[in-house]
Amino acid sequence: MPPPDPSLRLEHLFTRTVDARAVNFVRPGDTDRPTWAAYDETHYLGTVHAQFDDGRHWHVQSLREQHRHLDDAIRALRRPASWQAEHERVRRWASSILTDPRLIVLDVQTTNLTDPWAVQIGLTDRHGNALFNERLNPLADIAPTATSLHGITQQQAATAPPFGAFVPLLAQLLWSRRCLTYNAGFDRRVLERELRRYFHSATRSRAWLGQCTWAEAMRPYAAWKGLWSACRNAYRYQPLGSTYEAVTNCQRLLTTLEQIR
Repeated sequence: MPPPDPSLRLEHLFTRTVDARAVNFVRPGDTDRPTWAAYDETHYLGTVHAQFDDGRHWHVQSLREQHRHLDDAIRALRRPASWQAEHERVRRWASSILTDPRLIVLDVQTTNLTDPWAVQIGLTDRHGNALFNERLNPLADIAPTATSLHGITQQQAATAPPFGAFVPLLAQLLWSRRCLTYNAGFDRRVLERELRRYFHSATRSRAWLGQCTWAEAMRPYAAWKGLWSACRNAYRYQPLGSTYEAVTNCQRLLTTLEQIR
């Protein structure tokens, strides 16, 4: 049997808050289809249609796009006028990244999100081939919430080498490379913390990290998707559907960039 039509529970006139801003939905009087005109107060945004032929989604008429969630359909309609140019700029960026022979992709799994230490590091080349895939002993406790995501337990980490054992190899792999990550700020902070512990010097740790060029994929991907948050005045973060396994995450990021370019 087909899934029940959720649009049947929506009124002809209703208001929904999307990113802290009210949206008024009006069903045209000349149709009984699941169609609504959307307004930011009195400003017309566009028309959305509920469709369920191949699973629930919302079709945005003017954009010729489909979104699983009504809120995302509204975010698409709220895009700034600059989005088309940004979308094309991200496409060119992705093409440049993927054709760079210096490209290396990095992912780090950690003990937690606050003052984290590394428990796994993965590196691949631009084709997704694993260059480095190691569990690490963080010499610190792993939060149960972190273990529930990446699956690395305290006992497993205890038998692994510490980060310092891999510093020479990582330096060799990263030297003069273009290092792509999803959330570069976080990954760099983790590595810098590990390096400060290893070198006992903030200056040496920053110099070590400066041996490669860092590229951030999270913001370009959010801009490419183009779901605008009215309350943040920015494009919304987009998850990659990560598996929380370092090399797999690197490969998934490459696949995402292939879809962009």
